[in-house]
Amino acid sequence: MEAKLIHLDEVDSTNRYLRDYQPAEGELATICVADFQTAGRGCGTNRWESERGQNLLCSLLIHPNDIPAAQQFHISMAIALAICDALNEFGVKELSVKWPNDIYWRDRKLCGILIENTLAGSIIRNSIIGIGLNVNQREFHSDAPNPVSLRQILGHDADPMEILHAITRHLNISPCSIDFTRLCYNAKLYWRDGKLHPFRDAQGPFMAEIEEVTNDGTLFLRRDDEKGLTSYAFKEVEHEITKQL
Repeated sequence: MEAKLIHLDEVDSTNRYLRDYQPAEGELATICVADFQTAGRGCGTNRWESERGQNLLCSLLIHPNDIPAAQQFHISMAIALAICDALNEFGVKELSVKWPNDIYWRDRKLCGILIENTLAGSIIRNSIIGIGLNVNQREFHSDAPNPVSLRQILGHDADPMEILHAITRHLNISPCSIDFTRLCYNAKLYWRDGKLHPFRDAQGPFMAEIEEVTNDGTLFLRRDDEKGLTSYAFKEVEHEITKQL
């Protein structure tokens, strides 16, 4: 992917920076990287913990106007798979994607993704893909239940910019690849192992087996109660994650 690179020492949020950014004519993609974010966030109201200069904090601005708005989850699946493929190059195995798009190593969260799409009728005009990847951080102090970094996994530091370049090499958001991307995404799903796992929805906790995620991002769970196979949209259900010691 050919993209203009903007490197900032500090910013409130790389996603917010690109929301205000005006690309030059003919600029197909833009990447904003920051050494530190004062207001970096995850999904909803969650904050992203990151020490200055230790991790990959970046956002990609792309213009995927050949992807229908109804299939915008394709972008989420594609970037999650690109991150997994890139990290494999650095020797990181046992990666999975926790629906909708957190990257896990074993049972620990390695990377968070925040995507903001701007629609123009039935197509996507702009997509801002925010990535927070724990690279060289040695300790975590927030209330997050299970963070981990590449440094803790591999036992040595890695270059965040090299990882970013690998991610952009692997990123494929062509509309022709939507069905194949979904198959690969489902194969990578965290807890999609034929076993029951703990979830929680508006009615409370329950146990369920993950069936699949569809092209529009709907999660299908096979519950162990009378509800059986049940579909969930974003934020309608969450994994019950146990804090790692």
